[in-house]
Amino acid sequence: MFHPCSPIPSYGRSAFRWLRYLPFLAPAPLVGGQAVMEGVMMRNGDRYALAVRLPDGSINVETHPWYSLTRHPLLKRPFLRGFPTLIETLVNGIKALNRSAECSAGQDEDEIKGWHLVITMIISIALAVGLFVVVPHVLSIAMNWLGLGGDVNGISFHIWDGLFKFLIFVGYILGISLLPDIRRVFCYHGAEHKTIHAYESGREVNADNAGLFSRLHPRCGTTFLLFVMSIAILLHTILVPLLLLFWTPESSVLKHAVTIFFKVLLMIPISALSYELIRYAARLGDSVWGRILRAPGMFLQLLTTREPDRKQLEVAVAALAGATGQNPPHFRTPTCQPE
Repeated sequence: MFHPCSPIPSYGRSAFRWLRYLPFLAPAPLVGGQAVMEGVMMRNGDRYALAVRLPDGSINVETHPWYSLTRHPLLKRPFLRGFPTLIETLVNGIKALNRSAECSAGQDEDEIKGWHLVITMIISIALAVGLFVVVPHVLSIAMNWLGLGGDVNGISFHIWDGLFKFLIFVGYILGISLLPDIRRVFCYHGAEHKTIHAYESGREVNADNAGLFSRLHPRCGTTFLLFVMSIAILLHTILVPLLLLFWTPESSVLKHAVTIFFKVLLMIPISALSYELIRYAARLGDSVWGRILRAPGMFLQLLTTREPDRKQLEVAVAALAGATGQNPPHFRTPTCQPE
């Protein structure tokens, strides 16, 4: 039971120091989340909550509507929902990440402007395409020049391309994990997973119970990215030579430019297939095939998550409370002791 403490402002933000007892009832609907700067974002249906640990030690919780591209029934159908879901997740994730950076720095600024968001998305997508599409392709060309692989028309080129994609991805994760701020984000990533596990188990959700669960989760975005890379390797190996079989530009530069552009376009069906695959793997539960499908992604989560401390778990629980509408307008924990 909660007791009145300090009031929460009418614009939807709450600041509190302890959040240890939040009774959620089973069965629990699916929720998703994302680690941000000194906090966690949790999505539930058509809204999300952002919980951030402020410099004074309190937790700030904000709820926002979820920007969606899949409200039309057609875009909710299997194999059509994957790409728009990816875009809307990117939009909401960038908004939450920017807001969390402001909160954790003690700033109180207006929500990110529309054109700021567009520019940020363009830069993010351009960097992702450059790092995970262009660079592996160029390195595969170099392997061909060295006589260690074939041309883009052959299978060996795309095997090298896929290998470089994977190595760059893992190297990128290992590289950013050396940054102190990113290591803390990885801790909040683990807290997000533990809290969702506790919620889905039907147990009372609080920092103590959440800490008992695994920091790995089968529906994690890390697993999704691994599915994306795997399917991309398969489709590139099949479809790129097929395209060049029907039309091959005479210029070598144009041929590779067309191939890279074709790979970018293939991100639409690749994301659609990956989205359905990760949902299918989650539905398989603890069956043999389910564990086999999830194993590589779960292993990769060992790099993108870290064990959180109690304060980080409290932030994740606060985010989940805000997303599910469980928190009363005024409350404190039973102890309500000074920090």
